[in-house]
Amino acid sequence: MSTTASAPASSPAYAHWQLPSLDPAAVQALATAAGVPASVASLLIQRGVADASSAAQFLHPTLDHLLDPYALHGMAAAVARIQEAIAAREPILIYGDYDVDGTTAIVLLKTAIEILGGTARYHIPHRLRDGYGMQAEVLTRAAAEGVRLVISVDTGIRAFAAADEAALLNLDLIVTDHHLPEAALGLPQALAILNPNQPDCAYPCKHLCGAGVAFKLAQALLEAVDAQRAREKLLPSFLKMLVIATVADAVPLLGENRVIASLGIAGLRRPVNPGLRALLDVAQLDPARRPLTAGDIGFRIGPRINAAGRMDIASEVVELFTTRDIDRARTLALKLDQLNSDRRAAEQAVLTQIDAMLADGVIDRQGCLVIDGDGWHRGVLGILASRVVERTGHPALMLSHEDGEAHGSGRSIPGFHLLEALESCHDVFVRFGGHAHAVGFSLTSARVPELRERLQLHAAARLTPQILERKLDCSAELPLSQIDIAVYQALRLLEPYGMGNEEPVFIARNLVVDTPPQIMKDEHIRMRVRDDQTVMKALGWRWAERVRALALGQGSRIDLAYRLRMNEHPDFGGLELEIVDLRPADPVLSRNEWVPAPS
Repeated sequence: MSTTASAPASSPAYAHWQLPSLDPAAVQALATAAGVPASVASLLIQRGVADASSAAQFLHPTLDHLLDPYALHGMAAAVARIQEAIAAREPILIYGDYDVDGTTAIVLLKTAIEILGGTARYHIPHRLRDGYGMQAEVLTRAAAEGVRLVISVDTGIRAFAAADEAALLNLDLIVTDHHLPEAALGLPQALAILNPNQPDCAYPCKHLCGAGVAFKLAQALLEAVDAQRAREKLLPSFLKMLVIATVADAVPLLGENRVIASLGIAGLRRPVNPGLRALLDVAQLDPARRPLTAGDIGFRIGPRINAAGRMDIASEVVELFTTRDIDRARTLALKLDQLNSDRRAAEQAVLTQIDAMLADGVIDRQGCLVIDGDGWHRGVLGILASRVVERTGHPALMLSHEDGEAHGSGRSIPGFHLLEALESCHDVFVRFGGHAHAVGFSLTSARVPELRERLQLHAAARLTPQILERKLDCSAELPLSQIDIAVYQALRLLEPYGMGNEEPVFIARNLVVDTPPQIMKDEHIRMRVRDDQTVMKALGWRWAERVRALALGQGSRIDLAYRLRMNEHPDFGGLELEIVDLRPADPVLSRNEWVPAPS
């Protein structure tokens, strides 16, 4: 996410602050059985954790909580074929993707194969020249060069043409992917397919990222040779890389993904890999001074890795994490940092146009939005789609026209399955893929009007007012008078936060604005709020315009939705509130008059 993109001039209000309906007796029973405060027990139950054993695993994950890789359908066949290739010194081609998930998957699997004495080369398509997915011509070249085994990572589950070409070339193909299979066409032909979302796969964690599936293959390969060494040294090292893909790909941080995230972030306190250390340095992250968070990965590390595939050549990410040359690692990390700055500038240039189009009513804010332009940088379309979703509350597709072809990315909202929407008009695309919340695709520019019309027909029956209504999921009522350091420390037990394990949002009602809101850098606000017993500082990012619109001043009464923060400043630090949403406490105001938080 770019921090330079301006906030929208107006955004839809959160129509409802939703609180869970919990059984107090169940909360207290779990608190007693698990030995945790009731506030933590309540949050655990909201995450589907209902017994002491599950609570212990959630709060204190270990390597023993990693799942058996052979629970993935096809694992035994995949491991056997790779072992055969290593023993025969066959060159192996790893076919990846250009984003952080795909490049990290290549690093993990390539490293595992080479540790075991194998030879692994890799191919990453160029986003602009090659587009998404496996290409038959790449397999043809590989076969001519003596390759007999190809392993896809983070791609391949819909690569029917490439799989057919591999069969014609007598190439053994192992597909490792996490994207949803094509419901109508089934699975591509392959020696083995590793995907927890394929039919007949009983793997418990259905939400592994692509690198997560590749990691399970690496885990099986390494443990087959020396289980103790794998557990004690190799897998913890691999998790430091895997957590970056897991967080950046926004998969739910529950189940095995939570184990990966927790152990991986803990391992990042002691980075050894020269490329990883260089990347942390250019991102101005020092784990020796402050433990890293999932937010650091999602907003500062992941975007720099993704920038390579968006703006330039993603293969340099693999080189960054596989080189042992400290100077080379530093050079590559600095390049990724510059590419990320270029990405932010390209994003902002288009976003300014889109904001103007939204303000002028050029974009119809109905149904599934399809927004297109000439020559927009394809590398930022996915990010722009996310921005449009934030601004409008509608699913959105962003397309760029080049030489009669339209390439696009889409993002969705909860309750609207975006891949199913594309499947409803599958014949308009040259290629497409993705999952419920994010898609990528291409088609001829001439068919974009047809795409827009057919998507609107599909969305009309599914984007109900209930789905489009902005809702803020809150965890509990927590008055200021009940906040103390013990509550804050208890909440930290649930870290790392992320998709599926979102940081708790609390509600405090009928607060008084104790000091006039102070505007900072024309965008942000700082103020003090109080209830009958307690005064606390509150900080609102990009809330200045909202506060002006509310005419909020000293003595105003508000209801506040907030996250609890710890300010580490030595002079004025301490617990404070980060504003998520606020509204006048006066009950006579209608919900349509509430002013929302910025996206």
